[in-house]
Amino acid sequence: MSAKDHAVFISRVIGLPVVDAAGDQVGRVKDVVFHLRTNNMPPRVRGLVVELFARQKIFVPMIRVHNITVNQVAILGQVDTRRFTKRDTELLVDADLFDRPVPRDTPARVMDVSMIQVRNREWELHQVAITSRARVSRFGFGGKRVTDIIHWNQVPDLVLTTGRTPAHLVAKFSDMKPADIAQELHDLDPERLAAVVEALDDETLAEAIEELPETEQIQLISSMDTERAADVLGEMDPDDAADLIKDLPQAVAEDLLDRMEPEDASDVRRLLVYEEFTAGGMMTPEPVIVGTDATVAEALARIRAEELTPALASMVFVTRPPLETPSGRYVGAVHFQQLLRSAPTLIVATMMDLNLEPLTPDSPLAQVSRFFATYNLVVAPVVDADGALVGAVTVDDVLDHMLPDDWRGTQMGEPSEAVEVTHG
Repeated sequence: MSAKDHAVFISRVIGLPVVDAAGDQVGRVKDVVFHLRTNNMPPRVRGLVVELFARQKIFVPMIRVHNITVNQVAILGQVDTRRFTKRDTELLVDADLFDRPVPRDTPARVMDVSMIQVRNREWELHQVAITSRARVSRFGFGGKRVTDIIHWNQVPDLVLTTGRTPAHLVAKFSDMKPADIAQELHDLDPERLAAVVEALDDETLAEAIEELPETEQIQLISSMDTERAADVLGEMDPDDAADLIKDLPQAVAEDLLDRMEPEDASDVRRLLVYEEFTAGGMMTPEPVIVGTDATVAEALARIRAEELTPALASMVFVTRPPLETPSGRYVGAVHFQQLLRSAPTLIVATMMDLNLEPLTPDSPLAQVSRFFATYNLVVAPVVDADGALVGAVTVDDVLDHMLPDDWRGTQMGEPSEAVEVTHG
């Protein structure tokens, strides 16, 4: 269902079994979550409400939806099993749209809504099927139900008018980059900021917080209830979450870590043992890793993952099992340009960069920065004393630690004293 002209009517999706990458059924689709957008743009589909076998309803973002067929919905990757809670700015197709009246010459109601995939795993509402009763003729004939297909913007409930309410701001944010959302949050007065933060989904808020000055990051996280703060920290990149948690009071930090999903908390805890201005303190524990028998086709499929940053996608690391950090023995690294120039069936381990010596977790910032300059890299492996790959440092991590502490505030128009950055 990747072509733009393939519309999927949502009534046919609701009730379909949801299967994981192994083909095992995990639940059934109960509804579709969407939100309105500004500038007469189609409502964006955020994800699916899936009912697990335990009768608990969870949220599955569209980025995890791999394929929709007439028989099932296939998902990839891990999903959050916490109970789904609808935010004020979110709407449900079945619960909020089906049977909704639509202003027409004759009374009409929404019978169905279609969605289309406009980009890779990005979906929008497209058309609306409405049903109305035909006028009765003077001879007493007519009155049969008539179905029409209309464009989404012909339904007033799907068109967002202009304004500066939290709903309007959240709708506006859906098409903005995290740094621009951070700027908007920075400029809001405290009361409106609190309302917008409450309305934003965890992922968008996490990405925006990563772009805020450190003092504002701490203020925002501290202003949330503990459960919400833990959810947002879980959506942040582990290295950014670790940097933020280090600045919180120890008791608060430990409480947040206890409330995070175990896997997210484990990644953050591993980073907290390293000094901030070292490779270990800057790295992400989620680089692209493949085994020694992986082919070029498999490696390219891994770096196509939507959630990867361009920097992380620029290099694939080869290790012995386990293929997650801390991995088995580190074998080497392959640049993505080399993968693009090679036949899909070739083994990745045969084309490694043999001149690239990895960093160690305690490598200081000065050494890391020289390493990047020497090898012209945007990502570098970090290997511990046991020879295991424990993470990767990206060039944006290096720049973030080399710039003055308040550089984000300066970007947002706040005054800043000049700070000299040395490379050691």
